[in-house]
Amino acid sequence: MLPWRRLLRPLAVLTLAAAALVAPTGAAQAASAPSSGWNDWSCKPSAAHPRPVVLVHGTFGNSVDNWLGFAPYLVHRGYCVYSLDYGQLPGVPLFNGLGPIDKSAGQLDTFVDKVLASTGAAKADLVGHSQGGMMPRYYLKFLGGAAKVNALVGLAPDNHGTTLSGLTQLLPYFPGAADLISTATPGLADQIAGSPFQQKLNAGGDTVPGVSYTVIATKYDEVVTPYRSAFLDGASVRNVVLQDLCPLDLSEHVAIGLTDRIAWHEAVNALDPAHAERTTCASVFD
Repeated sequence: MLPWRRLLRPLAVLTLAAAALVAPTGAAQAASAPSSGWNDWSCKPSAAHPRPVVLVHGTFGNSVDNWLGFAPYLVHRGYCVYSLDYGQLPGVPLFNGLGPIDKSAGQLDTFVDKVLASTGAAKADLVGHSQGGMMPRYYLKFLGGAAKVNALVGLAPDNHGTTLSGLTQLLPYFPGAADLISTATPGLADQIAGSPFQQKLNAGGDTVPGVSYTVIATKYDEVVTPYRSAFLDGASVRNVVLQDLCPLDLSEHVAIGLTDRIAWHEAVNALDPAHAERTTCASVFD
């Protein structure tokens, strides 16, 4: 990185952070009222937004904390929004997404059926962060989800696994470490690049017919590495690098899902492409 770019990065962070604080949104109210308008089982989709949106949290996340910003952002725009907990381990409260991912996909299957029955919609849209952007692909590919889903939007998803900046490549040098991770936290083991789960998920192609896919990645991702492993191949895929939309955006893996209004703006474009508006640094004010 050139020295002048390194000097400008703190200024960029401050500028976008200040913009996020003054931008009009219901997100600031979410901490005190995390269910304000979301997970409202009386909600009926409108003609403008005919499909409910199901939010799928990431590893160590849950149905509330992962979406305190984005869920109200969607509700404010007229969507029926729902979020689920999945991948729970016995005796581990709050931190989810740690169980076997194929079983987590089964939980998503059940939840989407509940949402469709409640709303009367024929299909749902899915937005997931991290594991939550990758796990639904198992549901779409192996559990019949393609018939019930219109679009999948992934915020920094680990679609082809992760090396965790090379740390996973050290596992063979620590006897028993891989087995311990697989036994104690199978959801983590499934996300390692090259794992049996990843091989099964990606064999025969990344996508299934009838579903549109959008991936929004950040080049500063320190969890999904290399960050381009988030990208998918397929005719119905759009891969986006956050910094191509706004060079000033320095969000890393967590921030892209929890606080980044630029990423959220692009996610809404994917949910409603007929009314998409160009995403720029100024989208932080939308």
